[in-house]
Amino acid sequence: MRSSSGRNSGNNGGSRGGNSGGRGNYRGAGNSRDDRQGGGSGGGRPRNPRPEERKYDVGGSGAPSDGPKKGRGAAARGGAKGGPKQSPQRGGGRTAPARSREYDARAEERNRERYANKPQVKTPKTFPGAEQEGERLQKVLARAGMGSRRACEELIEQARVEVNGEIVLEQGMRVDPEKDEIKVDGLTVATQSYLFFALNKPAGVVSTMEDPDGRQCLGDYVTNRETRLFHVGRLDTETEGIILLTNHGELAHRLTHPKYGVKKTYLAAITGPLPREVGKLLKDGIQLEDGYARADHFRVVEQIGKNYLVEVTLHEGRKHIVRRMLAEAGFPVEKLVRTAFGPIGLGDQKSGWLRRLTNTEVGMLMKEVGM
Repeated sequence: MRSSSGRNSGNNGGSRGGNSGGRGNYRGAGNSRDDRQGGGSGGGRPRNPRPEERKYDVGGSGAPSDGPKKGRGAAARGGAKGGPKQSPQRGGGRTAPARSREYDARAEERNRERYANKPQVKTPKTFPGAEQEGERLQKVLARAGMGSRRACEELIEQARVEVNGEIVLEQGMRVDPEKDEIKVDGLTVATQSYLFFALNKPAGVVSTMEDPDGRQCLGDYVTNRETRLFHVGRLDTETEGIILLTNHGELAHRLTHPKYGVKKTYLAAITGPLPREVGKLLKDGIQLEDGYARADHFRVVEQIGKNYLVEVTLHEGRKHIVRRMLAEAGFPVEKLVRTAFGPIGLGDQKSGWLRRLTNTEVGMLMKEVGM
């Protein structure tokens, strides 16, 4: 039996040095654990270095490192922990020489000769229907002011649109606005860039676009328009009422030509008494110095004592025609106002005001003269 004094001496010996073969007390051993793991004189396992003692070869210079390379080979040195991976230079760091311009020119010439006789490949259209000409019908109608594209599509769905005399029953039809005749509800749509205005001409305004004498004229009401406009027909200087302005030459010509017989309506203030046969006399025709003149319609609108307001409708456009007819019948005109030009009425438009005709009104005018 070993005594307790022998155990104590063994422990004390283990604490004093690592050469003893007995069990040591690690609590008070100090660095004896490193001595056991290190290459002490006892001949144990080789000691692993601490992290602060390790050395890595991250420079790529090939110099040997002082620390061990166990578990961290050459492939691992270029990783995230060992530093950036460096690729070796080829050819001892020399770069390839640049090609000359003559070489590039000869290569380009050979490529052109190679593909000179080959047919060109046509790429397909990027959307269906692109190979078709013209514009979509709903787009043309929307640009003409018939509403939004969706509203124009609804017009087509309701079979209210016709192109060149045929009713359109499907969406997406393509048309040529310059050549095709487009109608909505039987009225022609002005798809081109035409302008149509109605002016309530005041008294004293000359029915010309420019006046050399400096008098107020129709051109003074459209001076801010880039497109040149011209008036449809004329009104006497002292006559008030509606007069049309447009840049559509063919329509203006037909509206004023006697062949198409576009009617104009006037209100005239005269002084009576007015016999009943005056209306029949005007309808049958009155002899003037330049021939007979006949009224299409005559009626008394208002009577206040001897003052009468009569309405006269006729399709002729001779100078001062209404004034001369009533004067020949014995009733000089005190005031004259044109209230309608064909299907376009003056309404409550104020004197001197200019308004743009709607698409429906333009279509009615075109229908009146067979356009």
